[in-house]
Amino acid sequence: MDIQAILAGLLFVAALCYIGRIIYRAVSPKSGGCASNCKCGVDFSNIETKNK
Repeated sequence: MDIQAILAGLLFVAALCYIGRIIYRAVSPKSGGCASNCKCGVDFSNIETKNK
């Protein structure tokens, strides 16, 4: 195996890791509350509305 094939393989693996990281960060849950509008357990049934 020549050095060019090894470098091409390493570059391909690095690109796969980069794309995998982007996808993982896009689908992983965000920390910091419900700013992502996920409706994750917020109960709005007891909130009173103010009429102006």
